[in-house]
Amino acid sequence: MALIVHKYGGTSMGSPERIKNVAKRVAKWARAGHQMVVVPSAMSGETNRLLGLAKELAPAKETRSYMRELDMLASTGEQASSALLAIALQSEGMDSVSYAGWQVPIRTDSAYTKARIESIDDVRVRGDLQAGRVVIITGFQGVDENQNITTLGRGGSDTSAVAVAAAMKADECLIYTDVDGVYTTDPRVVPEARRLKTVSFEEMLEMASLGSKVLQIRSVEFAGKYKVPLRVLSSFTPWDINIQEEAKSGTLITFEEDTQMEQAVVSGIAFNRDEAKISIIGVPDKPGIAYQILGSVAEGNIEVDMIIQNIGKDGRTDFSFTVHRNDFARAMDLLKAKVLPTLGSTEALGDTKICKVSIVGIGMRSHVGIASKMFRTLSEEGINIQMISTSEIKTSVVIDEKYMELAVRALHKAFDLDQVQA
Repeated sequence: MALIVHKYGGTSMGSPERIKNVAKRVAKWARAGHQMVVVPSAMSGETNRLLGLAKELAPAKETRSYMRELDMLASTGEQASSALLAIALQSEGMDSVSYAGWQVPIRTDSAYTKARIESIDDVRVRGDLQAGRVVIITGFQGVDENQNITTLGRGGSDTSAVAVAAAMKADECLIYTDVDGVYTTDPRVVPEARRLKTVSFEEMLEMASLGSKVLQIRSVEFAGKYKVPLRVLSSFTPWDINIQEEAKSGTLITFEEDTQMEQAVVSGIAFNRDEAKISIIGVPDKPGIAYQILGSVAEGNIEVDMIIQNIGKDGRTDFSFTVHRNDFARAMDLLKAKVLPTLGSTEALGDTKICKVSIVGIGMRSHVGIASKMFRTLSEEGINIQMISTSEIKTSVVIDEKYMELAVRALHKAFDLDQVQA
């Protein structure tokens, strides 16, 4: 008998009929003798609906004053899903119980809307499992030391599921989504994209951080750190599919030495439309200037991605960096209020019409000329590169947003990702 964690996304929970199918699938696994913990997301569109109501009631500039209430509000979507799934399972004759994050409890810090998990107390859950119950735990949420409900940020249900699996030393964590695995790139952009049978944690971490929407980046970090066997598969296969067949479907995310890699130089193309670029022009070229600029941004809990500093003249330089597009306005406000007045004759320029395109692959470690091939491919398509970032297994570029799909298709073809591997 194995301890299995299932996570179901919003589309999988998107209607009463789909919830019934999830219940049938979970019951099948439980009747096969497995102890089952299930982490569901809110029904598709529900979190957006709730946050939309909040925006109607309060102006965006006052957001920080009611962050606690946003978490209280947003957490209710997952609570509804969990209760509905428990009801569906009980209708299937399966004993089950649902818990909100604070009831487990899942302890987090107090960074509202972006909280991080600090610990999970699994005593209550293990007691239910020993009693033969299916346990359903709300994703996306926890509770801080002051008993305030917190949420983990978009995609946080993935993180919840993997964290629960890690805390309970689960045998497997299966992430059920509306796609049947991890692809070489988004099939909606490149119809020839292929599903990968295996991908390393390292590659998946890069792909998630670079814009792949299949898994939330923190969930991959948890899985890699705590060695949680992780598989991405579709919830839209027939619920009564053979368990052995189901357990081998989708994409296995595992360690490099365990993957059946075809030694492809590049495994996938990731892209992110949600980028914005900020450039500080005429910055004094002196020690500590990067901290002076980015320190205020970090204090505002805004994550910075790519950074570039150009060599300037007369003791001045230009400093550019990217942030998530949702944080762009707030980052600009912080810079104008706290940074620019201290730098003298400088100005901040913003561009929200950019995107990031990346190539990822562990094979890049042992092959030279990969980045130059990427740059040549983009040049042949007339695409100008604004920023470049590299690591051992990825190369990312910032380009004009209007060229994103062209760039992805060209790179996918240039690196032969449309070819079926042996």
